[in-house]
Amino acid sequence: MNELPWIEIISAVVVLAGGGGIAGFLVARRRRRTQDQGGGQATVEREPEAAAEPGTAAEPEVSPSPTREAPSPTREAAVETPAPTAGRLVRLRDRLARSGSPLGARLLSVLSRDSLTEDDWDEIEEELLLADVGAGPTTELLEALRTKVRVLGVREPAAVRDLLRSELVALLDPALDRTLRTEPTTAADGTHLPAVTLVVGVNGTGKTTTVGKLARVLVADGRSVVLGAADTFRAAAADQLTTWGNRVGVPTVRSDREGADPASVAFEAVARGRDEKIDVVLVDTAGRLQNKAGLMDELGKIVRVAGKVAAPSEVLLVLDATTGQNGLSQARVFAEVAGVTGIVLTKLDGTAKGGIVVQVQRELGVPVKLVGLGEGPDDLAPFDVEEFVDGILG
Repeated sequence: MNELPWIEIISAVVVLAGGGGIAGFLVARRRRRTQDQGGGQATVEREPEAAAEPGTAAEPEVSPSPTREAPSPTREAAVETPAPTAGRLVRLRDRLARSGSPLGARLLSVLSRDSLTEDDWDEIEEELLLADVGAGPTTELLEALRTKVRVLGVREPAAVRDLLRSELVALLDPALDRTLRTEPTTAADGTHLPAVTLVVGVNGTGKTTTVGKLARVLVADGRSVVLGAADTFRAAAADQLTTWGNRVGVPTVRSDREGADPASVAFEAVARGRDEKIDVVLVDTAGRLQNKAGLMDELGKIVRVAGKVAAPSEVLLVLDATTGQNGLSQARVFAEVAGVTGIVLTKLDGTAKGGIVVQVQRELGVPVKLVGLGEGPDDLAPFDVEEFVDGILG
């Protein structure tokens, strides 16, 4: 049996005398042998908690802000390709039909009865009013249905559906121009002028999200776009809009501080669209409450200031389909201040409030141009009267 070298015996005595015990002796022995094998260079063994330097991968990763994309040091974020607008209407119609809106089913159920009493007609009237069709349009629809049911003697479910469909389509006025004016123009001096779309509406209607989705619609149609983050009062609104733009490679003009002048941001966005020969400039404005006169004046200022570069070609009012009569009062005030040219109706899924379409169009003579169903980034499509009615009737 080999004897321990004298140096190790002496080391063991020293360690044991110092209270290190057998374990301390073995550790000291291993360190000395490591030094001998490494040419005298000491190898320090780190304690487990000191295994990584600060800032290395061992630290927990910091998640980027949900409203701002974190910049990548190695590559730019991938740019998404929006779904084509063709076929969106069919998909949205199917979703509306599955949303559980009872309006169409209840009307068809009553109209298919063998004989219609005054109580039945009262029931139809109640359903229409609950769907926010409005008193005037409801009266017109009832009179037309009463006359045709009596004269034609319609009772078969298919015939009843066709009759109700034709009356609802007429009520929504398919003759209204629902196209979006997104064609750039040229000034008399040859200057390129982008099409300017202002998006207005109260907070909570999905206004900023609608601007982002509309940018995707335009990109899918081959348009170049610049976004203007003129909602400078709501926290993170500019970050949210910037994120939407980054996803489809669209730049966003924004202020470097919260509470900046919204009109100046809108002006810079339109000026950039002019200088870079952009097709469309989309300007997101702050959520304006119709009883806040000062804020409504601010919105009027945005319209005037942006118009110094290029007059707005569209002013789209975003309405929540679930707000009913309150949405109509909003529409009146916005029309007076900003000259609304079209309505974007959001949150149509799972609600019977789609009748607000009829009231808004009757009150303002302004068509619904876009509808949103669902939370997906491409769940926004041009409004089509017949597709909408088919979705309601199922």
